[in-house]
Amino acid sequence: MKSFLKYLKSAVVLTVLMLVVCGFAYPAALTGLGQLFFPHQANGSLITADGKNTNDPEEAAGSAISGQDFSGDPRYFQGRISGVNYNTYTEEEKEDGTYAGVGSGGSNLAPSNEELKERAEKSVEEFLKQNPDVKKGDIPADLLTASGSGMDPHITPESARIQIPSIAEETGLSEEQLDKIVENNTEGKVLGVFGHDRVNVLKCNLDIAKAIGEI
Repeated sequence: MKSFLKYLKSAVVLTVLMLVVCGFAYPAALTGLGQLFFPHQANGSLITADGKNTNDPEEAAGSAISGQDFSGDPRYFQGRISGVNYNTYTEEEKEDGTYAGVGSGGSNLAPSNEELKERAEKSVEEFLKQNPDVKKGDIPADLLTASGSGMDPHITPESARIQIPSIAEETGLSEEQLDKIVENNTEGKVLGVFGHDRVNVLKCNLDIAKAIGEI
């Protein structure tokens, strides 16, 4: 009996210790260090309409690390398709109140899925309608496929540049101006080795809005 109580006591003490260390001390330390050394990143990498960093959600135009939908305005660069509508309400969900906070994620549809095929064909049709000078086979794959998170803030430089002619026509900006905007908002490979060059869609669109006097 004494041996059992001894082991039980050890188990209880270890459980409480791990709860305190892993459940409270470790998260608190990481949160504190993040706020101390990386406050901008720890608060979501928010940026204002004029492109400045902010930690105030009320001032933010968006997050540099979280994509958003620009499909309603042909004057701006379009990002990747989101299988979760960038975690925002759809019009149908607003009407029937079915929104349940889907978070991030993909559609998880197989290549053979008819729904995916229909969605891809619709995406191609919409893109060609907005970019009539582009050939179907020249559309970069990342503009027709959803990311795994559904929140990707980037597109490839090729996907940005292929949209420049139509945006130039809609905004009155020159293609050279738009090409410079893309260049200024292109991020290189991590440490020069990992990943690939990528263009931040929100930052590009904020520069466009500034150039055409929207902000």
